[in-house]
Amino acid sequence: MDEHPLLQQKQTLINSTSPEVAQKLFYDKDMFTPRERLDKLLDAGSFAELDVFARHQYSDFGMDRREIPADGVITGFGEISGRKVCVYAQDFAALGGTYGEMHGKKICALMDLAAEAQVPIIGICHSGGLRLHETLGPEGMFGHLFRRNTLYSGVVPQISIILGIVAGGQAYSPGLTDFILTTKSSCTYIAGPAFVQAQTGQAISDEELGGAPMHSRVSGLVDIMEESEEEILAQARRLLDFLPQSWQSPTPKLDCTDDPERAEASLDKVAPQMSFMPFDMHKVINAVVDQGDFLETKPLYAANMITGFARLNGRSVGIMANQPKVLGGVIDIKAAEKGARFVRFCDAFNIPVITFQDSPAYLIGREMERGGMIYRGAKLLHAYAEATVPVITVIVRKAYAGSYIAMGSQYIGADLVYAWPGAEISSVAPKTAASVIFRKEIAQAKDPAEAQELLDYYYQNYVNPIRAASLRHINDIIRPSDTRPTLIKALELLVNKKKLVPAKKHGNIPL
Repeated sequence: MDEHPLLQQKQTLINSTSPEVAQKLFYDKDMFTPRERLDKLLDAGSFAELDVFARHQYSDFGMDRREIPADGVITGFGEISGRKVCVYAQDFAALGGTYGEMHGKKICALMDLAAEAQVPIIGICHSGGLRLHETLGPEGMFGHLFRRNTLYSGVVPQISIILGIVAGGQAYSPGLTDFILTTKSSCTYIAGPAFVQAQTGQAISDEELGGAPMHSRVSGLVDIMEESEEEILAQARRLLDFLPQSWQSPTPKLDCTDDPERAEASLDKVAPQMSFMPFDMHKVINAVVDQGDFLETKPLYAANMITGFARLNGRSVGIMANQPKVLGGVIDIKAAEKGARFVRFCDAFNIPVITFQDSPAYLIGREMERGGMIYRGAKLLHAYAEATVPVITVIVRKAYAGSYIAMGSQYIGADLVYAWPGAEISSVAPKTAASVIFRKEIAQAKDPAEAQELLDYYYQNYVNPIRAASLRHINDIIRPSDTRPTLIKALELLVNKKKLVPAKKHGNIPL
């Protein structure tokens, strides 16, 4: 039986990219074509395309003679690990993947579908930006896109995968999504090098202006960066496995082969006794979570704050941790904002937050004050304080001053707080507090040993975690090796947690 002409036309549109164009635009640059990207991202054979016949309705500037297959963007739905997702992939071979009016309508319709179906939406972005030939039509659709990114924030997970160039207004949409994944060779910017030079006279390269390494280390835009498209698409699948389908869906729970009662002896020796000595907090995280499987987000940005996803007894959790290996674990502006955004995402999608604390303070000084530390650092306070998900904290070592309050303390709403025996819990650094309280005695001391006795007295009576436990500021002091089973039991208790909050439209986070 012969294929119907319309179905033949559909197949022609799907196969529109010639081998020569694919070689030049994609393969020569170690890229996959848009349809190959979808095949790599989704479960085999699960993709169902929508709106393949959609095309622009413009005739000016020679547009009536332009054929743009699928109007430059492939849209549809499929599965990742057997779970439904909506997905689109911009086609750089179709007029540079530029954002036209119909192009935008397709993406916006898909976002509406994802929100109604309560499934994540993933955008594979590769676009030269606004399609100038269509004048104001695409401009209006950008507004509709940004509005949907905003309205559906916290409704369904939104993930952007940037492969190649993403320029102009098209770059704002990924910035409004929850996570951005990209290859190392990709670039994202509001205006490209040629436009920057024309408008400002500044000569700058693609990589310096908007390269993925810059966004990973400097701007903080990028959450996960890999060398190849194969690797980043695999990471996107991995990330989705940690996330629920929507804010109303249960948090994913997988079968766990890692013993929930497993004690990890290495933790008893991981933190140096001298609290000023650095160590790598990843050693704690990896030893505690299931199979040591930790997906870190923004690992190169504000590395003094660790954020990412893991599992405890098969259940997805968000991990927040100070990193004493970087800046001593101090919380600066970037670390506070990084942590706040992550906690708010976890709270939006009902993912419990596990915090490992070892920080001497918020960073102080002229640069921080002029940079807005008071309101920008307060974002971390706001995020923890408004969280309604289970929040469990382990004080690994230092818990001083504002950082102690901000990093998941009971004062700010944590459900359970545990401390290791070597923890130091104090309103300020212990030596500083003792030097003020015993100022006269230290000044009158006959020798350094006598002054040290006063410092030791303060430490033993007011910094030792038994003091905080006696005041119920922490719930228990635990053996470090027992951290994993302790956290798992606490999570099992809190799995059905219901936190009452005052009735309101929404809070006003200090932005």
